[in-house]
Amino acid sequence: MCGVLGMVAYQPVNQSLYDGLQMLQHRGQDAAGIVTVEGSIFHMHKGKGMVRDVFRTRNMRDLTGNAGIAHVRYPTAGNADSTAEAQPFYVSSPFGIVLGHNGNLTNTEELYENVCHKHLRHINTRSDSEVLLNVFAHELRREVTDSGASQLSVDNIFDAVAKLHKRVRGAYGVVAMIAGYGMVAFRDPLGIRPLVLGTQTGSDGRTAYAVASESVAFNAIEFDLARDIAPGEAVFISLDGQFFSRQCAENASLSPCLFEYVYFARPDSVIDNVSVYRARLAMGVTLAEKVKRELPLGDIDVVMPIPDTSRPSAMELAHH
Repeated sequence: MCGVLGMVAYQPVNQSLYDGLQMLQHRGQDAAGIVTVEGSIFHMHKGKGMVRDVFRTRNMRDLTGNAGIAHVRYPTAGNADSTAEAQPFYVSSPFGIVLGHNGNLTNTEELYENVCHKHLRHINTRSDSEVLLNVFAHELRREVTDSGASQLSVDNIFDAVAKLHKRVRGAYGVVAMIAGYGMVAFRDPLGIRPLVLGTQTGSDGRTAYAVASESVAFNAIEFDLARDIAPGEAVFISLDGQFFSRQCAENASLSPCLFEYVYFARPDSVIDNVSVYRARLAMGVTLAEKVKRELPLGDIDVVMPIPDTSRPSAMELAHH
């Protein structure tokens, strides 16, 4: 379980990414990272610990740019003690890509062997997220090479995500930034991990976009929840604010992780149009009804505490 956040706006995003990441802190307290982009230049800072401990004023000053992605990590794969496994991860080819991932892959070893031995890419950690980044980078490079173009197109990006869906198994909600182009976000074909889209319309009528693991992140940065990103869907927002989306998976269907509603998500989040708070209330009611059916109240021994008469009761204190 981790938290991801990405943003393309018309003003510096470093503070907004920090504030939104604070709202996702419950999803991961092991490490945190932010990457911003100016044209084709990435600015990155990441490290182990809570968001408030990783980022100091001097670090925030260096995170310049109107677009970026951020991540909080809860270690479920790889080495939890390694600073190198803090996200986002970076690869230089093609174009330069940074990526943050929430979820777990179930065929990591197979992908690792292909990426390292067949595609001759270097993986510096044992994190499944770095493997996922290199799979995406390989598919993106192949799409551009096969098209014979030197520039990246939106179709190249979506076709690369479609190829990734066919190779990767498991749960993933991803935000990535491609240097000089923009932000891409995509969700696994079963929608196991949540991913939501937010918008903010400025006084000039232009729309800024954000993508996050939970809608609660938008509360701190004054974005409106637009919708959930569908299972298997990918969205791309160019650095000049153009929005594109496409369904990239065959036979996509929604099968969300129950633990998002039971434990992972904050109660004030809305995931797949379902209030986490109301879902928990409904589960409590269902559980109580099950207990009443299977364990009649007559079979329960109720032990009443013996009152302490040496102290005034709450009712007596209230009267005073």
